[in-house]
Amino acid sequence: MRLSELQTGQKAYIVKVNGSGAFRKRILEMGFVRGEEVKSILNAPLKDPIKYEIMEYEVSLRRSEAVMIEISMLAGDVRNETLYREESRSDEQFITDTEKNNGDETEYRMPPYKNNGSHPEKRIKVALLGNPNSGKTTIFNLASGAHEHVGNYGGVTVDSKEGTLRHNGYEFTLVDLPGTYSLSAYTPEELFVRKHILEEKPDVIVNVVSASAPERNLYLTTELIDLQVPMVIALNMYDELEGSGRTFDYETFSSLIDIPIVPTVGKRGEGIPQLLEKVIDVYKKEEHDYVQIPYGRVLEKSISIMEREFNSIGSAAYAEWNMPLRYICIKLLEGDSDIEKRVRKLEQKEKIITRRDKERTYIEKLLREDPEAAFTNARYGFIAGGLKETLTEKTLFSDKTKLIDTFVTHKYIGFPLFFLFLWVMFEATFRLGNYPMEWIEWLVEQLGNLIRNNMSEGPLKALIVDGIIGGVGGVIVFLPNIVILYLFIAFMEDSGYMARAAFIMDKLMHRIGLHGKSFIPLIMGFGCNVPAIMATRTIESRSSRMITMFIVPFMSCSARLPVYILFVSAFIPKYGSLVMLGLYAFGILIAAFTARLLRKTAFKEEETPFVMELPPYRMPTSKSILTHMWDRSSQYLRKMGGPILIASIVIWFLGYFPQNEERDAAFDNKIAMVDAQYDRNEISSEEREDMVTEIEHSRNTSHQENSYIGNIGRFIEPVMRPLGFDWKISVSLLSGMAAKEIVISTMGVLYTGDSEDQQSLQHRLKAESYSDGSPIFTPLVVAGFLLFVLIYFPCVASVVAIKEESHSWRWALFSVLYSTGLAWFIAFLVYQVGSLLI
Repeated sequence: MRLSELQTGQKAYIVKVNGSGAFRKRILEMGFVRGEEVKSILNAPLKDPIKYEIMEYEVSLRRSEAVMIEISMLAGDVRNETLYREESRSDEQFITDTEKNNGDETEYRMPPYKNNGSHPEKRIKVALLGNPNSGKTTIFNLASGAHEHVGNYGGVTVDSKEGTLRHNGYEFTLVDLPGTYSLSAYTPEELFVRKHILEEKPDVIVNVVSASAPERNLYLTTELIDLQVPMVIALNMYDELEGSGRTFDYETFSSLIDIPIVPTVGKRGEGIPQLLEKVIDVYKKEEHDYVQIPYGRVLEKSISIMEREFNSIGSAAYAEWNMPLRYICIKLLEGDSDIEKRVRKLEQKEKIITRRDKERTYIEKLLREDPEAAFTNARYGFIAGGLKETLTEKTLFSDKTKLIDTFVTHKYIGFPLFFLFLWVMFEATFRLGNYPMEWIEWLVEQLGNLIRNNMSEGPLKALIVDGIIGGVGGVIVFLPNIVILYLFIAFMEDSGYMARAAFIMDKLMHRIGLHGKSFIPLIMGFGCNVPAIMATRTIESRSSRMITMFIVPFMSCSARLPVYILFVSAFIPKYGSLVMLGLYAFGILIAAFTARLLRKTAFKEEETPFVMELPPYRMPTSKSILTHMWDRSSQYLRKMGGPILIASIVIWFLGYFPQNEERDAAFDNKIAMVDAQYDRNEISSEEREDMVTEIEHSRNTSHQENSYIGNIGRFIEPVMRPLGFDWKISVSLLSGMAAKEIVISTMGVLYTGDSEDQQSLQHRLKAESYSDGSPIFTPLVVAGFLLFVLIYFPCVASVVAIKEESHSWRWALFSVLYSTGLAWFIAFLVYQVGSLLI
């Protein structure tokens, strides 16, 4: 029977996990081991994925993944039967396989940690390591005073963060490592953590373990034990364990594994001083004694044989790996790709690999499962044995999470509730954000006027007013919207609802080759593409993360809205709402098409399966929400204010230069002639004002046409002409690469001579015509222009965000070329095919 066949409410027992690679490894690490009880809790509204309960926590699996897991409805301690099976080789066979290594009985062991000799006195490097949702980053923030985002679902911390603090005369350097379930080589996070431990060699590792699901969380601890690193366990969320009516004799468990354990409640800061004291105690120890995980007779013999095989080639060959020999042998037997890659660089690689393959065959034959599953079963067996003696059963059961999930994941009301929440979020973002937005606009305007009225004319004044204040003001003005949006996002993440949003949306997103987690960044993209691209870091799978950040710019952000409103109100006022809705819908279709295309070409493989922990609902603290909100908002300003400022200055420079004194003198003479007519009472003051305005408009348009950006516009006009765009439209689109709002201000200068006069701009656009009298802005040109603005070049801030999140300018450049090329192609089809049909 398969797990996907288990009916809601039914219980069963794991028999076997089929498949291979990252999916199988992740499933095993999350507790789907032989003999473990699993219960089907509920289906998502679209019947996929399914929520299961295992090892006292909840996890969601797609049906396509659940079908890979074999189950039995009959109870039986299958795991223990596997672990302690006595079907092993005879002693004679064991001696034969060892082959005595030419009489060399020397065994290499990694030198023990000696902290005080390698670091200055009273300075301790501490690495925080734990599962996603263990509260690791909360402890980091409280201890160091840093302000890293704390999210109540997996994958939030994707880079290491560093903070410092002083305690009891010691200076601590805390490094918050990515959340990970193990130290395998299947995800970038796992490799990063293992590499940091081995290469940076922190003095002490603080292993943060969630007390609400200790059996699952302690799996990572067993791997750290194998790695033989100085360690302290922070038993976090201890209040939840006590709230369930359980008691945990952690002191006895600590003595069993020979690792100090300190109960903590991270969100309240309880236990943090005691934790730091234990870190100091471990640091001060000259040498450390480590227990060994007992893997059972069969596995232990294979480990011993592999150790002797390595010793036969000499310890110098692998000493620089900085790993215990036992750990190397275990990982090689498990099929760890990183260790195997290292082994294949050794001179006697064939000898090692051949012996490894023999041992894997022996293990599979005797234990009737592959070594990867056998070692995982053994680790969980070790944990279960220790907890059986020290942890009591639950006596109090909280139904809060299940009660809330009854509504938010209900097949009929789950989606309406979700979209209602999104509606409230965006209404609050834009309606409440409008007030401080107007205040900021007023402040920017007053600052500009202050400089405009108190500084002499010249390039410096124009640079400060139009380039710097105008450019930075264009970014700051959206800060209130960003702050409010992140306030809601922070609440969703910290409360646990974000994981449910991914859960109910997964089937829809799966149809275009993405995770349910991709939905939230896409929704955020309607507010601003920059924070939405930054939000893709919550997606564990690199391929899904990359695809999501590439399609986010197709979501119509608020910066495009002024362009839409101007053209819709000028040319299609009667059907404005339908046109606006159509533009948003077309952006979504383009995003779906791009996602499918990228999934079938550049990102065919999914490194991380959709196996997502669904944490219990927790009421987030106001401090954590405000910290998250402000940190992300300030990050938006720090990272994106610079690029926008630089781009605005560049566009100002291209539009301001070169200056032509003769041309300006000619326009000044025309204005002087008008003034002379007014002085002779030949024209009224209203006529004078109209004539001067027209001359200034001619001056500005003439200057723009002959400026560097005008020359660039005329240079690219042949490329844009097949779309029906003249040089003015081309220049406007070119300036919009910095930020889409600049399209409107550039058009204002080119068509009216005033970047702020949108009422006059509408009339100018409708009246604009070629020399033969035919209108420039025909329905086909307007349609092509709006679609081009929707699709082309992500703004400079978005491009920088893509570079930051993908860690490559190559992918940022790809996003620019792909989106602009697609925009040109679609606008070309609209204009050319439309011209044939109309």
